Amino acid sequence: MEKRNSSFKTRSNLAKVENIISYVFEDKELLQKALIHRSYLNEKSRDDSLTNHNERLEFLGDAVLELIVSDYLYKQLDVDEGQMTKLRSSLVKGKINAEIGIKLGLDGEILLSKGELEDFGKARPSIVADCVEAILGAMYLDGGLKSCLNFIQQNMLVLLPQIIDTKSYDDYKTILQEYCQKTKKITPKYKVISETGKDHNKIYICGVWIDNKLFSQGTGRTKQEAETEAAKIAYEQLSI
Repeated sequence: MEKRNSSFKTRSNLAKVENIISYVFEDKELLQKALIHRSYLNEKSRDDSLTNHNERLEFLGDAVLELIVSDYLYKQLDVDEGQMTKLRSSLVKGKINAEIGIKLGLDGEILLSKGELEDFGKARPSIVADCVEAILGAMYLDGGLKSCLNFIQQNMLVLLPQIIDTKSYDDYKTILQEYCQKTKKITPKYKVISETGKDHNKIYICGVWIDNKLFSQGTGRTKQEAETEAAKIAYEQLSI
């Protein structure tokens, strides 16, 4: 019978991740769990596979990230609630988390099923985004909000000036709709082109049709995220 932790990250592997995130855990088990994707445990047929992956930590980390970003925006910017909501959404969305995780090299540190590895080689962006949130959840349990603050400041909040300068916090679907109605007297339409993956890990590809023609496509973990990505690409192509 396979030893319970025989395939898990060794202490040296965990130390590498701690170096990446600039935080040393008191409870290494929390970091270990944050790096375990559901598919890994399902493949191993572990009895506790329902609770020993990183999804619960991801849920917690998502809330921690939103709280810290919300607190920062409230204290640092003199803008209204609607503007703060847009800015927060730009900083906490899955695509940003995925880009940060991949840039840091976390995509090669996540424990995945052989099937996932064979198909993609490393963790898919959506899985990396989830892992970043799970790590934040683990950091919160290990050391409280202060333990998460440095990571969020160095990796998320540092993007804020660029987001404000480029106005990338704007709702691209609304901008595109207003542009099309003003210049073409039409409303863009969105359709799901494809969806893959299991219910808890769906990937959507959505297209935006302008004047009954497919103009651009976007990918996301939700229909809304995929539609927004499609609208952003159309926005850039039209140089609105």
